[in-house]
Amino acid sequence: MNILDIFKDYNPDIVSRPYVIAEAGVNHEGEMDLAKRLIDEAAEGGAHAIKFQTYKAEKLASADSPSYWDLEKEPTKNQVELFKRYDKFWKKEFEQLKTECDKTGIEFLSTPFDTEAADFLNDLMPVYKISSSDITNLPFIKHICKFGKPVIMSTGASTVWEIHQAVELIEESGNPLSLLHCVLNYPTLDENANLGMILDQKIKFPKTIPGYSDHTLPGTMEVLKIASLLGAVILEKHFTFDKSLPGNDHYHAMDKDDLKYFFKDMERVFMLIGDFKKRPLKSEEDSIKNARRSLVAVKKIKKGEDIKFSDLTWKRPASGISPKYIDVVTGKKAVREIKEDEVLKWNMIE
Repeated sequence: MNILDIFKDYNPDIVSRPYVIAEAGVNHEGEMDLAKRLIDEAAEGGAHAIKFQTYKAEKLASADSPSYWDLEKEPTKNQVELFKRYDKFWKKEFEQLKTECDKTGIEFLSTPFDTEAADFLNDLMPVYKISSSDITNLPFIKHICKFGKPVIMSTGASTVWEIHQAVELIEESGNPLSLLHCVLNYPTLDENANLGMILDQKIKFPKTIPGYSDHTLPGTMEVLKIASLLGAVILEKHFTFDKSLPGNDHYHAMDKDDLKYFFKDMERVFMLIGDFKKRPLKSEEDSIKNARRSLVAVKKIKKGEDIKFSDLTWKRPASGISPKYIDVVTGKKAVREIKEDEVLKWNMIE
């Protein structure tokens, strides 16, 4: 499964197997070996893509930008100070990561946070990701649209009107679009996940592909499973090689074992979902024969006698005339004697 197939083959009438993006972000902490380890472990876990973040701290935030994360988990109070620790990768490094992804068999993605990053990432990825934080940054969205590629956009902390403005711009540019419901808390408490908003976005933006960007703690991965069953086709969740590491995005991320558990669980889910076209199954053949009913005589009906409605009832099995034909049978003559409790067959009536 690749991301372009998702945009090409999406069917809103079925629950699709999800396309899962392991959001590595900057959990590589500026170390190429760690970034490659993240790629390897995301692929091992079964993720379809791994996504990084491409920014320079000074371009992303002004000097006095305050935090918006859990300060007990990440005590840094200033955005530039935090982001500066992890902005070592640029064009050359992301080209290396793209090559590593190709060798590993996992799709490479990275969220750009400025136009320079967006420009050089164009040669490296099939689609663009726009962060929730940039949903009102219409000039930046317009710049991304000019590349003509599908767009995945998260909608955390957004009003419907703000989403509408961004969607209108993207759709006018002709770019296919996926909207990921998201809650912009790090971490998101389970009671704040509000997965029902996936359905609201599907209704309000029917031309888009629904998805979910998850910031809850991984736990049993139940949140992603429910999101998928509500129609989220693209799932994104932060990813790490070590959930015990302090700070930044490690503490609310999944790891390769969480991914493996999720995909195993989803195999059972889709086994239970089965076929999307209603039809009788081979396993039901005996039930069709023996649990359905036939017309049965409630008393002896003599040869040549007109069959009355009161002469008939319906009982199992379904080896005779179906009860749905009772109006056809009523008024017909019996061509032979029909015994009490005998199942009626068509050769018994004129």
